Amino acid sequence: MSLSCPDCPPNAHLIEDHRAGDVICRECGRVVGDRLVDVGTEWRSFSNERSGTDPSRVGAPENPLMGASDLSTSIAVGFGSSDGDQSLANAQRRSSNNSDRQMIQGMTHIREMSDRIHLTRAIQDRAALLFRQMLDGKTLRGKNIAAQVASCLYVACRQEGVPRTLKEIIAVAGCSSREVKKCIKLIIRSSENGLITSEDFMSRFCGNLDLPHPVQRAATHIARVAKELDLVAGRSPISIAAAAIYMASQASAYKKTAKEVGEITGAAEVTVKQTFRLLRPDYISDPGGSDGSA
Repeated sequence: MSLSCPDCPPNAHLIEDHRAGDVICRECGRVVGDRLVDVGTEWRSFSNERSGTDPSRVGAPENPLMGASDLSTSIAVGFGSSDGDQSLANAQRRSSNNSDRQMIQGMTHIREMSDRIHLTRAIQDRAALLFRQMLDGKTLRGKNIAAQVASCLYVACRQEGVPRTLKEIIAVAGCSSREVKKCIKLIIRSSENGLITSEDFMSRFCGNLDLPHPVQRAATHIARVAKELDLVAGRSPISIAAAAIYMASQASAYKKTAKEVGEITGAAEVTVKQTFRLLRPDYISDPGGSDGSA
């Protein structure tokens, strides 16, 4: 609703008296509106001010990953606070939701690790959502917090199509690879359909192998059908992707050996061949070495 002075032309200039909370017509001095709310800050900030206290009376925006704690009052304790203030802050900390405390700690780790390896905000948000899901389901209960966050980041990178190797993630996590691998397996097992599928790797692997899109599409179809028919039970998504790419390439004019596929995908040559034989049990290796087994 716009204000205008009834005694002056519609374009008459109005001024605000912040001290009194009034809107006054500059032409005739009539008070057009009163009791205005000042939406500005109630304090002044200076460039040389080094106070550790936050004068803001509002908290952060609502976070859907948190419970009700992000909307509650936060008791700040700074320099010069009384013992009573400290006691209230300690009482609030003890009574706060343990799940939300863990979520805050996890989000802090996610942000720190992501900054070190330059991950995007979208990946951070997906990792935080995944961490919340694992927290609610108590899937990673008792595991090292760094390993939990590292595994969530690893899976989030795969889901966002920006894969990072396990070594890259572990390097910034500061925990053992065994812990991270265990957490990743628990995350995959907790999902009905599996959070990481062989299809997630197809675009990057086929691109690095210089395979055209029709071969990539065929490999994706092979991997999907193999999973539906339960032909490769117990095999990792990378092994399935490697075998499917190898199979699709052998049926095309862009043939790749098992060794070439293994070098790009990170799967051992023997693993590629073994998984391929699960897809085609009637296959007999060419003694001439067309599949790289010469």
